[in-house]
This record gives sequence, C-alpha cells and structure tokens, in this order.
Amino acid sequence: MIFDATDKRLLEFLQQDSKQTNKELSNKLNLSVTAVYERIKKLEKEGFIDGYIALVNKEKVKKNFIVFCHIKLVQHSQDYVVSFEREVAKLKEVLECYHLSGDYDYLLKVLVTDMAEFREFMVKKLTTINHIGSTHSMFVINEVKHTTIINM
Repeated sequence: MIFDATDKRLLEFLQQDSKQTNKELSNKLNLSVTAVYERIKKLEKEGFIDGYIALVNKEKVKKNFIVFCHIKLVQHSQDYVVSFEREVAKLKEVLECYHLSGDYDYLLKVLVTDMAEFREFMVKKLTTINHIGSTHSMFVINEVKHTTIINM
C-alpha cells in the first residue's frame, strides 16, 4: 500500500473529528466522495485506523482525579511479568499501563473520582496483585496538555 500525503491529511482530519462526513472531507481534500470513502476503507483495512471512539469529558462523569502509579515488581521473571500484566489489564480504573526501563517496572495511569476512591482502589485491587514489590503514586494537579492526535 502506498501511504501518501493525502492519506496523512485525511488521518489528521479524522483525528480532529471522526464524525465528519465523507462530503466534508472530500471538500477539504479536493477529492470525490467515493475517493475519500475508498481511502478510509483502505486505511482501516491496512491497520492505520484501529477504530473510532467518543472522548468522554472526565469532569462531566465525575472521574477527573488522575493518578500516575509507578510499580516495581519483586522479580522480573517471565511468570511475574505475565501475571502482573494479565491482572492489571482487568482493572477498569487503569486507563493505561506501560512496561518501562529504569527504576520502576510499570507506569499506570489511573482515573477515579477522588482520593477516597483511589485509596480503595489501592487497598482492595492494586496491592492485591501478586508480585508487586512497591508502588509510588503521583497525583495530577493540572492537566497542561492532553491529546489523542498523532502528528504525521
């Protein structure tokens, strides 16, 4: 597949607003509606587009207490890593989980209502996962930049 400048622009427009009609996109790209439709289908088929979502306002749903948790495992064996990753993937409060290099093994982005809910999450869920040696939590004071747009 050839991935050209028009495909890049199309992806940029879709990332800004995926609910734009093919007609709107065709006007922005100087293409026919059919050409836009075919390019979108091609980008989906080739895996450039993983899916479409609605971005929910955290404040409106009262889930705007963001915590970043560093996790250190007691060992780095394959069993411990696989087990931890399987368990943390089940936690609905965890939006993102990254396996890291450096002092800590994992970084979690946790979204809850408030400090009380975070404490309950830590005590009843996170720290019950086997193989965690230590945790270190940081609370977000202000979200300076948050985007889902990937620059091409």
